[in-house]
Amino acid sequence: MSFPLAWTHRFADLGPDFHTELQPTPLPDPHWVGQSHAVARDLGLGDAWMQSIEALQAFTGNAMLPGMRPLASVYSGHQFGHWAGQLGDGRAILLGELPGPSGPLEVQLKGAGLTPYSRMGDGRAVLRSSIREFLCSEAMHALGIPTSRALCVTGSPGKVRREEIETAAVVTRVAPSFIRFGHFEHFSHSGQHAQLRTLADFVIDHFYPACREAPGNPYAALLEAVSARTAEMVAQWQAVGFCHGVMNTDNMSILGLTIDYGPFQFLDAFIPSHICNHSDTGGRYAYNRQPNIAYWNLFALGQALLPLMDEQQQALYALEPYKALMPAALQRRMNDKLGLTRVEDGDADLTEALMKLLAADAVDFSIFWRRLSHAVSGDLEPVRDLFLQREAFDAWATRWQERLQSQPGFDAAATQAQMLRTNPRVVLRNHLGEVAIQRAKQGDFSEVARLQNALEHPFEEVAGQEDLADFPPAWASQIEISCSS
Repeated sequence: MSFPLAWTHRFADLGPDFHTELQPTPLPDPHWVGQSHAVARDLGLGDAWMQSIEALQAFTGNAMLPGMRPLASVYSGHQFGHWAGQLGDGRAILLGELPGPSGPLEVQLKGAGLTPYSRMGDGRAVLRSSIREFLCSEAMHALGIPTSRALCVTGSPGKVRREEIETAAVVTRVAPSFIRFGHFEHFSHSGQHAQLRTLADFVIDHFYPACREAPGNPYAALLEAVSARTAEMVAQWQAVGFCHGVMNTDNMSILGLTIDYGPFQFLDAFIPSHICNHSDTGGRYAYNRQPNIAYWNLFALGQALLPLMDEQQQALYALEPYKALMPAALQRRMNDKLGLTRVEDGDADLTEALMKLLAADAVDFSIFWRRLSHAVSGDLEPVRDLFLQREAFDAWATRWQERLQSQPGFDAAATQAQMLRTNPRVVLRNHLGEVAIQRAKQGDFSEVARLQNALEHPFEEVAGQEDLADFPPAWASQIEISCSS
């Protein structure tokens, strides 16, 4: 390698109670599927080196670079509302941390082979799910939503059995930390309260230092801070029509990041009760349930932290602000989407009335908001065409226009520009990902690159990308995404 990498290992230094050190399992004949040049630059990795055989082997798990210290962490969690006991990194292997623009960034391989926590799994990821995670990580970042990032995807002809035989792939994921609610649940439920305190102190010292100075119990302050970040994240999900699909406590980031892209989906038609995960037979993680599920998960985190608090009431007080923070954050986001510069009385009613109209006619969520952005100047016909109940929409649109024009210094052109910077033209719809995946299975990664480029600039009007911003084809509704990847 032409330049040394300054690896650090803060999580590894917590000790063997928190992880198992091990080597990834090699894959045969790896090849590049996709790369994020932006993430590579953040990590100090040169574009030329990222095309090298050394990089390809390292990020497939076939050869370790000097300074890497691979490990899999242990955690537990609630899955679909039930206590699942010990889980852990079943196919994720942390390599260490590299310096980033705002501090150290953990670099993790997903799909790099068996670990002690793989349970009945094989420790592998398949090409289709790896492409989806790679694209969505970078898409969410471009939308301004807190998320883990994805440096690259490598593929291999190595076989993996899911519903059918598929080929293997590895995603290199990046985040300040991959610590989850489930890490705290693990040590709390197993009675390892000294380790629980060590973990909480680690998170406070490195990511929430203000909690140490806050009045009262620092661990209650941590819970409140995590709740606030989670509220903001979920509000952003709801505003952009993002469905996570599997909000188990072991898939919830202690930093309020979107992590573990499995059976996710961006809404096509606005159906509030939409379930994107074929495995979620009870609809626990439907789109409209995500805010309440996030609170349920925070409550589970609060229970895990109770051994570090003086009394249960401290946890309840720390959780209480979520109930106001999440709706307030969502209303701010909806006002941004509507071109409203501040929240006023009546805005919640205006938003609720719109959501009922969108739901009643199952209007395409992303196309509606983009057309509405263009309609600020007064031509509402393209928006109106999306509705069956046009008189009801007309009545709502009159209210919206009156609210817009009541703003001090209202300027239609400036408002339209602001809305176009808020309401994306392109999101990672399931059918777009499926087209890229099917071509990738034939060895053609050009559509992955094309889609990645569009998703990295989701608000821009780019010639030649009209198909990426169009209505989904009829077959899109038949796509099934499950937990099996």
